[in-house]
Amino acid sequence: MSSPDAAPPEDRWRTLAHPLRSRLLAHLRLHGAASGAELARELGTNTGATSYHLRVLEDAGLVEDTGLGDGRSRMWAASETDDDGSPTTTRVATEDDDPETAAWLAHDYVDLCAQRNHAWIDGADAWPAGLIDECGLKDDLVIVTTDQLAALRSEIDAVVARYRRAGGGTPGALRVAVWSSLLPVDRPR
Repeated sequence: MSSPDAAPPEDRWRTLAHPLRSRLLAHLRLHGAASGAELARELGTNTGATSYHLRVLEDAGLVEDTGLGDGRSRMWAASETDDDGSPTTTRVATEDDDPETAAWLAHDYVDLCAQRNHAWIDGADAWPAGLIDECGLKDDLVIVTTDQLAALRSEIDAVVARYRRAGGGTPGALRVAVWSSLLPVDRPR
């Protein structure tokens, strides 16, 4: 559970405006719990900076101490739920955000998505054929009003939430990163 003093969801993206913080959270979400030393090694930084930024993420309610450390080191994990029990989410930006910081964070997020997709493409042939068929990039075009777009986003979020732990405890189940990006094709009129 996130800290009672955790930043409200609308402020969490500001916490991620530091590149190391966004990488730490992304790594914990993708790979699961890790110590600060393990994260520092994986991300090529030092343990002091890593520990500091993990505490900032903890204060924002985005990561938590699992309690599984050995007394000298803490084991960190991405927070899975907010205080109300809903899945923890972060936004890239809204119209109220500082445009320059919001744009930087959005570009950093897209870069992270691209890196993961490149890694998948480069290593896909090592996975079973059935998995290769289901994973990877796909794009579709839909024609919707703004209200329908909001409904589409809501339905996508609901499907992902429904599958969040669907395979838990099942032998052979694996974690799959789901990225969604709804982008307009036509220029504004």
